[in-house]
Amino acid sequence: MGLLESIRTPQDLHRLTRSQTRQLAEEIRAFLIANVSRTGGHLGPNLGVVELTLAIHRSFDSPRDAVIFDTGHQSYVHKLVTGRQDFSTLRQQGGLSGYGDRAESVHDVVESSHASSSLSWADGISRAWALRGEGERTVVAVIGDGALTGGMAWEAINNIAADRDRRVVIVVNDNGRSYAPTVGGLANQLSGLRRAFLDKLRTHRSYEDTLDFWKSRLQTSGTAGRFVYKSLHATKKGIKDWWAPQGLFEDLGMKYIGPINGHDQAELDEALADAKNYAGPVIVHAMTEKGHGYAPAVAHQDDQFHAIGRIDPETGEPVASSSGPSWTSAFGEEIAAIADEREDIVAITAAMKIPVGLGLMAERHPERVYDVGIAEQHAVTSAAGMAFGGLHPVVAVYATFLNRAYDQVLMDVGLHRAGVTFVLDRAGVTGPDGPSHHGMWDLALLQSVPTLRIAAPRDAERLREELREAVAVEDAPTVVRFSKGSVGPEIAALERLEDGVDVLVRLGAASEEPGAERDVLIVAVGSLAELGLDVAERLADQGISATVIDPRWVLPVRDSVIEQAARHRIVVCLEDGVKAGGVGSRIRQEMRARGVDTALNEVGLPVQYLAHGSREQVLDRTGLTARQVAQDTVAQVLGTKVPFARPLTGQLHQIPTPEGKK
Repeated sequence: MGLLESIRTPQDLHRLTRSQTRQLAEEIRAFLIANVSRTGGHLGPNLGVVELTLAIHRSFDSPRDAVIFDTGHQSYVHKLVTGRQDFSTLRQQGGLSGYGDRAESVHDVVESSHASSSLSWADGISRAWALRGEGERTVVAVIGDGALTGGMAWEAINNIAADRDRRVVIVVNDNGRSYAPTVGGLANQLSGLRRAFLDKLRTHRSYEDTLDFWKSRLQTSGTAGRFVYKSLHATKKGIKDWWAPQGLFEDLGMKYIGPINGHDQAELDEALADAKNYAGPVIVHAMTEKGHGYAPAVAHQDDQFHAIGRIDPETGEPVASSSGPSWTSAFGEEIAAIADEREDIVAITAAMKIPVGLGLMAERHPERVYDVGIAEQHAVTSAAGMAFGGLHPVVAVYATFLNRAYDQVLMDVGLHRAGVTFVLDRAGVTGPDGPSHHGMWDLALLQSVPTLRIAAPRDAERLREELREAVAVEDAPTVVRFSKGSVGPEIAALERLEDGVDVLVRLGAASEEPGAERDVLIVAVGSLAELGLDVAERLADQGISATVIDPRWVLPVRDSVIEQAARHRIVVCLEDGVKAGGVGSRIRQEMRARGVDTALNEVGLPVQYLAHGSREQVLDRTGLTARQVAQDTVAQVLGTKVPFARPLTGQLHQIPTPEGKK
C-alpha cells in the first residue's frame, strides 16, 4: 500500500516526515499521469503544484482555513489529499469535476473556473470572518497560470493590502505561463525578484510592532525626529531593495516572501509557516514548472500539456486521432489568409493565442497579433481604440470568457459603433469542463447591444464566408460564433434568399389551404443545422411538411425569416444558447411587430448551470435531440401540446413592407 492511499484528509499529511512527503509527491505525480492520460484533463498545471499543495495543507487547516485555487483546474492534487482518489470518471457525467465543486467536498470553496477572481473571494471571506469574530482563520489563495495578468486580481490586492490585520496568504504559483508564456510588465517584474533570508525576520509580528513603535516616537518628536525617521526609512528601503527587491508588492504595503523553489518541500514548508505566523496579508512567491516531473509535458512548447485528451502515458502522444478538422483550425486558416490580404486586420487574444487558433496568423504576421494576458475587458476596449485608429481588430476568445467584458462590448465598442469583430470559440455546450465553460450565454447577452450583428456558421465553408462578411463591416461590431470540436460535413443550401438566408431543405408537399404553405418552419442556428435536418426528416416520415432554414446572420433578424414564418403553421427555433432572451425570443418579437401570429417554439438550453458531461450527454439532458424535438413538434402540429400550430384554415398573412423598403 502506497502513502497516497493512506491520505484521506489533509490532517493525515501532518504525521508524515519530510522524506515521506517527498515520496507522496512522487506517488501523486505517477497517479496523475496514469489517470489523466486515460480520461483527459488539465495535466500540466497539476503536475506543477504537487509540492505546493502538500505544503499548503501541511501548514493550514482546511476547511477551517479556506483554500482557494485560481484557476480551479489546478485543484487535482487538492482533490487527492481531501479524500477524492477515484479519478476514473474525471470530467465525465456523474463523475469528478475538473474544478472545485462544493457538492464533492467541504474543502472546495470556489466552483467558477474563470481566472483572476480568487483574490476577491479571499478579500470577501476574510472580511466576513473578521466581522464575525473569527479573524484567527486564514484564507489561502493560490493564484497562477497567468491569472495575475487579470485586472480583477489587482483590484482585490488593492483592498487586501489596506488592512494589515486580516489573515490572507496569497500564494503566487509562478510557472511563467497561462496556456502559453505569460506576457507583459508583470511577468518581467516577477522574474526580477529573489528570496531573502531577511523574510523570516520581516514576517515576524514583533518586527512590525517594533517598526510601528519607533515610527510613532520619531514622528512625534518634532522636526528633528521626523527628519531622522525619513532618513532611516529611506536607508532601510534602499538596503532592502538592493539585497532582495520586493517590487510592487512591498509598494502596496504587503509582506512579500520569495521567490522560493516551488518544488522544494522544505523551503515551501518554511515559507508558508512564516506567512502563517505573520497573521496579516502576505504574498508567497513560488517558482514552479508546469508539467514538472513528466518529460513529455515539459518538452511540449505550446502549452506544456495544459489540457489534454487521452494520451499514451509513456510517450505523451494522443491515442486517438481527431475525426476531422476543428472549428478552431478552420477559423485560424481563414483569419491568416484574410490578414495576408488586408494590412489593417489585427488580432487580439487574452492569453489563448494557440487555443483560439491565432497561431498561424502569429507566424505570418507576428506584429499584428496581440496577447494581452487574462484581461478580456482591456482587450475589448483596446480593440475599440484600434478601430478608431484605422485598424479592424478581431478579438478571439472562448465564448464563456466574453461574459466578463460585456460592459466594454456595450459601452466602448457598441456605443461608438466600432468596427470590431468578435470570434467566439466553444460557443454553446462545451461538455467536460462544466458550468463555467459552457458558452451558452453569449446569444442572450449580446442581443441587447444596439447595432451589433451576430453570425452563426453551420459548417466550415460558412465560417469562412461569414468571417469575411464580418470583417467587411466597419461601422458596427460583429460576432462570429462556433462550437467546440470537429466541424461536421458541409451542408449545401437548396436556395439562398435575397437577404442571405439559406433554405436547406423543403420536405413534404405545400398545402393548398390558405394560411400556410407548409406545416413547420425550422430555424436552425449554427451547428444545429444537422439537428434541424434530422428533425425535418422525422416529421416528413409522419406526414408533416417542413422547411429548414439557416439564417446565417441571426441578428438582426432578416425579413425573409419573418416572411417564411408567416407561411408556416408553427416555427421551431433550434439554438445552443439559453432560451431566455435567445434567438427564438428575438424572432418572436420581430414577428409580433410585423403582425405575424404564427406559433413559435423556442428550443434551446434552460437557464441553469449545466453539470459536466459529454456534449451529447448535456444536449440529451436538456432535450436538444432530434427524437425529442420531433416528438414535441408532432404534438404541437396535432394540437395536443402548446404552443399549438396554427389551424390550416385562415388567410395568408400579408407582411407589411418595412419602412424605407419597396
